[in-house]
Amino acid sequence: MSRVGKNPVPVPAGVEVAITGQQIKAKGKLGALSLDLMREVSIEQENGAVVVRPRDDSIRARMMWGTARTLVANLVTGVSTGFSRKLDINGVGYRAQLQGSTLVLQLGYSHDIRYPIPEGIKIECPDLTHIIVHGTDKQQVGQVAAVIRGFRPVEPYKAKGIKYDDEIVLRKEGKKK
Repeated sequence: MSRVGKNPVPVPAGVEVAITGQQIKAKGKLGALSLDLMREVSIEQENGAVVVRPRDDSIRARMMWGTARTLVANLVTGVSTGFSRKLDINGVGYRAQLQGSTLVLQLGYSHDIRYPIPEGIKIECPDLTHIIVHGTDKQQVGQVAAVIRGFRPVEPYKAKGIKYDDEIVLRKEGKKK
């Protein structure tokens, strides 16, 4: 039995959930999201919560049970509170700034990197060395943060580059004479 899948997903106040077949739609203060679930699981709404159950006792159905429940939970959380990911920039002359709907990064290359902000994502730069990515879709927020981090990943010798706020960089010792 799935420890994750057996827990129902509570629907907070202000969020409307509509289930039609294998599709679930959630609408909240931050927007609306929809998700098509795999056919191995069934989905129902009971007592102000969404319940996900496997259709049969196959191995694949049990694997998809916890996954589907987590996807539904992310859907509900996304339209009610949203998701965010914080990035830090370390390095002399490295900085980020917003110009309209474009994130401009100066990362030690001979040119500036211009990253157009995708639809459904909001990016903030509270100062020149921090970036905060906001959005309702957890997968999209993580993907945008990973793309930005990929422009200059942290190197282990001087820890220069872009890293996640909670990332730990293991430093290496340099050359010895």
